[in-house]
Amino acid sequence: MTSIFGQVVIGPPGSGKTTFCHEMTKFLQQIGRKVAVVNIDPANDGMSYEPAIDISNLITLEDVMDTYHLGPNGGLMYCMEFLEKNMDWLFEQIGHLKGHYFIFDCPGQVELYTHHNSVKNIMDKLVKFGLHLCAINVVDSHYCSDPGKFISALLMSLTTMLNMGLPHVNILSKTDLTERYGKLLFHPSYYTEVLDLEYLLDALNDDPLTTKRGTKLNKAMVELIEGYSLVSFLPLCINNKEMMGRVRAAVDTANGYIFGSGEERSVDALLSSAVGANFAGDRSFGVGE
Repeated sequence: MTSIFGQVVIGPPGSGKTTFCHEMTKFLQQIGRKVAVVNIDPANDGMSYEPAIDISNLITLEDVMDTYHLGPNGGLMYCMEFLEKNMDWLFEQIGHLKGHYFIFDCPGQVELYTHHNSVKNIMDKLVKFGLHLCAINVVDSHYCSDPGKFISALLMSLTTMLNMGLPHVNILSKTDLTERYGKLLFHPSYYTEVLDLEYLLDALNDDPLTTKRGTKLNKAMVELIEGYSLVSFLPLCINNKEMMGRVRAAVDTANGYIFGSGEERSVDALLSSAVGANFAGDRSFGVGE
């Protein structure tokens, strides 16, 4: 059986998952890949791409909420559980797209990746079906401007990595907009490499509202993150081809995608054409630093 490769795009609401799927699809198509986007987010009603496979053809969030009198969160969980029990539908759809590289656009409900098992089980079944997958966790870089928010983003990313059990790439999105939310306390590489968090702990504890108990809790969270030593980020400004190329390379390494020489030449040509261009992300994380 021919190997099938793909990426699973997850992350909180508003982090830019759907935009990432659209732009990564275009990027990969430019270097010669046949790409199929699979929308498994039943709440995704503002897609900027045309999905090759759409969960709405199997089940819709609106129908679930109306039929079972559920709210949006409960409805999303039901939809994922329904898809988990009806994977033959998804396997059949994938089978019609031979030779494609798959990008899965997933729901934005964080609990689905940290506490609920249906998405994990769906991915396990896709792997057993023959897909080589990498999870891409998209996190909005505005979290970097607040120490408490950044710690929460780190904890969420760590929990997601441990629960999903897939090769994993974390991305800080919208890096060209980061300091609109506040000046960074440290150099951008501090946040992407997740360097010594003791410095961040000092910033957290400097808050006059932090109690003695809060100080101990902050220290425990920092020690937990550093103890696993798993979380780091790639910066991304979506219209910066150099950054997109770095993400593409990291994902291809993580999911085991094997290059042909023709694609390698296409990648080199694409990135070479970007040299000297005035991208919006030229002064964002990792570029021109």
